[in-house]
Amino acid sequence: MENLPGTSRRGFLRLVGAMGAAATLTGTLAACGTAPAQTAAPTTPAGTPASTPATSSGTGEKIVAAISYQLGTNGYDPMTTSAALTLAANWHTMEGLTEIHPATREVYPALGAALPTQVDDTTYEVALRDGAVFHDGSPVTTDDVVFSFERVLNPDNNSLYSQFIAFVDSVTKKDDTTVTVKLKYPFSLVAERLSVVKVVPKAAVDADAKAFDLNPIGSGPFKMTDNGAASSKLVFEANDAYTGTKPAQVKTMEWQIIPDDSTRTNALTSDSVQAIDSVPAANLATLASSKSVAAEQGFGLLFAMFNCGTGPMAEVKNRQAVMAALDYEKICKTGMSDLATPSTSFVQKEHPAYKEAASQWVGKADQARTLLAETGLTEVRVLASNHGWFSAVRPMIKESLEAVGLTVAYEEKASSDVYSTIDGNPDSFDIVIAPGDPSVFGDDADLLLRWWYAGDTWTDSRMHWKGSESYNRVQELLDTAAAATGDAQQAAWHEIFDIVAENLPLYPIFHRKSPTAYEDETLVNFKPIAVTGLSFVDVGSTL
Repeated sequence: MENLPGTSRRGFLRLVGAMGAAATLTGTLAACGTAPAQTAAPTTPAGTPASTPATSSGTGEKIVAAISYQLGTNGYDPMTTSAALTLAANWHTMEGLTEIHPATREVYPALGAALPTQVDDTTYEVALRDGAVFHDGSPVTTDDVVFSFERVLNPDNNSLYSQFIAFVDSVTKKDDTTVTVKLKYPFSLVAERLSVVKVVPKAAVDADAKAFDLNPIGSGPFKMTDNGAASSKLVFEANDAYTGTKPAQVKTMEWQIIPDDSTRTNALTSDSVQAIDSVPAANLATLASSKSVAAEQGFGLLFAMFNCGTGPMAEVKNRQAVMAALDYEKICKTGMSDLATPSTSFVQKEHPAYKEAASQWVGKADQARTLLAETGLTEVRVLASNHGWFSAVRPMIKESLEAVGLTVAYEEKASSDVYSTIDGNPDSFDIVIAPGDPSVFGDDADLLLRWWYAGDTWTDSRMHWKGSESYNRVQELLDTAAAATGDAQQAAWHEIFDIVAENLPLYPIFHRKSPTAYEDETLVNFKPIAVTGLSFVDVGSTL
């Protein structure tokens, strides 16, 4: 039943029949409701012209939605932001030379007039599309493109995105309409990966970087008119000067920031909003009686991150004991209502690079007890993100650890507070439990691995794993895989999967399906997505 995510609520109700219990319904969603596995975005041949701008059959003027994620500790600057809400906002307001569509995962030319043209093994060129302007009316120039890449690549800026374009040697201005991208080595995913760098106006950033962070200026189909800092909502209006292929299909768009699950669900059932993300599993049955619901399998996960530098988790056997102690069946079936699958590798089973890791931790509670007897560990500190979608899971994790004899000092905080607590403070935690989904940037294994295991923010400031033997080997293999193709590339990734599964600096507990609910009678061309957030790219409305 691969077409369930696009099924109308009437078809959905015919499918589930008289099933009313949330557990039964969500079990059906888990079994039948996933879209085809998300794979690496299909690449149009280099130089292919941009497609015809999308059109909508909607006649309305606005989209209203509710999103569960709160504003992060930083703002919207695409060089630094990693919060789910700001990233989703930037899909609609910012552009790279290329973009990956949040729903279809197709790579397409954005600020580029076409996908990158390959000159030789390590040289590509990208011409800018005609007439592109930023929201402040200034033209997008090749100088802006060069500036945008240089600020990400500059190590002084500590950009989280620099590890995604480690293959880039330089981006330079060829002339007033074209940039040249020089690579350090041949790389097979140039078009997809250039999308992680959003092009920003050099003049505006240089004039006031803080103001830009709070009120970004992009070239995308929407421009932001309310950043949510005071109003708890993001407001966008159509960018009438937009010249790309994904124009806004409505005049205005409003995202209400509603972290509370019940309030967010009630907003949809009362028709105050047209779509919500992170639907609580317990509410799926109720919502299915009046709205469309979907659960899309993706890479998105819940992870355990360990303090590998100081304290008891510096001992790998203690990290292994924690992962082995977890009651994965209870966590996934009961805590996640069958909308999650226990991790057997760094990537989900549906991923094209999947291979079962050599070290497995599911169903190994007895091994946990044996390891703890060897190390003598009796107590741990657990700091968890308090996001609503895995609220039922958190007490199960604590109970699992207690069941193998550990005393657990447990604390919950908002995601932003979790990271402000641990960043640069190696003595502040033993274990962090939190969600993550770097597939918002792309699906290939290289990108997903580099998000956590390459940059200093995670490996050094957070997990304190940098410099270890396993860390060094992973960096070597990442470079080997990046320069390889085919079976050789897969083999390097698979070795990394084995290393991180054994050493556990940070590791998935499960990969989940992303549940979305929406009003299919007022949203036009809306597609639920397998990544975190909501996308209204190419979406119209009858409101």
